[in-house]
Amino acid sequence: MADIALRGIRKTYGKTEVVHGVDLDIPHGELVVILGPSGCGKSTLLRMVAGLEGITAGDISIGGQVVNRLEPRERGCAMVFQNYALYPHMTVAQNIGYSLKITGVPKTQRNEKVAKVAASLGLSEFLDRKPGQLSGGQRQRVAMGRAMIREPKVFLYDEPLSNLDARLRVAMRVEIRKLHQRLGTTTLFVTHDQVEAMTLADRIVVMNKGVVEQVGTPADVYQRPETTYVASFIGTPGLNLLPGIVDIDTGVITLRDGQRLAYDRHRWPDVGHGPAIAGFRAEAVSLAPNGLSGRFDFAEELGSAQLIHGTFAGETVIAHLADAGHLSPGDPLSFHVDPGNIQLFDADSGWRLAGEARVKGEARKIAPRLVTA
Repeated sequence: MADIALRGIRKTYGKTEVVHGVDLDIPHGELVVILGPSGCGKSTLLRMVAGLEGITAGDISIGGQVVNRLEPRERGCAMVFQNYALYPHMTVAQNIGYSLKITGVPKTQRNEKVAKVAASLGLSEFLDRKPGQLSGGQRQRVAMGRAMIREPKVFLYDEPLSNLDARLRVAMRVEIRKLHQRLGTTTLFVTHDQVEAMTLADRIVVMNKGVVEQVGTPADVYQRPETTYVASFIGTPGLNLLPGIVDIDTGVITLRDGQRLAYDRHRWPDVGHGPAIAGFRAEAVSLAPNGLSGRFDFAEELGSAQLIHGTFAGETVIAHLADAGHLSPGDPLSFHVDPGNIQLFDADSGWRLAGEARVKGEARKIAPRLVTA
């Protein structure tokens, strides 16, 4: 069983701490995506699992064994890098089979394994070519084949699709997901692209400035973000966020300009009077008379729909609409959000406030805290 356990993982460069006490459990066979912007510590965390970076504090276990002092080759991990890291003077077959060659696997057996891996990745006709003769997507598949042939306990992907164009990224996401379903190998995948995370992951780990802000399924982090950071980072676009003052007696949030936004008091029974941040998805916004008043800024055309950008109470609000009609910059807008779609966050910490959540018809309480595992 190749489960991964991280306990109190910290990484410091000089006086600068870049990973702040990460705790995480990844069961055998799960595909977990670490998501965050550049500089958040996600690649550093992955490289510590691989053994390419030292650990300042904490323990990493793979398959129940603490691997802190093990060399990378002893950890049972295979890593796929952003830059492919192929040997340019070797053929595809030689690149895929190189790890077997240096461990002394006989040539006949090695060739059989190379052929099998190449066939599974659609590379059979390219075995005699050099990396320079391949497309970006083909080179990335060669890198994946080189990792697969080792039959590792764990696959580690460090932004493997960043160098590909949009169409190839989509195709390679499909390839990686199919590969994981076929092999069932525990996989840790690092990316800054939330679309990759949402489409690939069994669970997503959202990182910010070296801290894990939330761990959950793609549906969890999209529908129930635990912090305003996660809310704004996940989704295209992210959650609309409007600060205001909650009045629990009337069930409304008074915005900065005095306008009032209703929320579902039954969903948020533990929320008290005072400052809060109201959040709602662009899909939950509809244009309606006698709603919140603002002005139109511009529209993004999506083909089948539009993203309407407007200014309300001094903040930007984005609505996802099938047809907003003809609007010019500065035109008045009036929008409505169903109170049941309003989410509430603490005005100071940005954490999700205590409230009632409904998951598959069940109700459960959510404590106002950061989720770290």
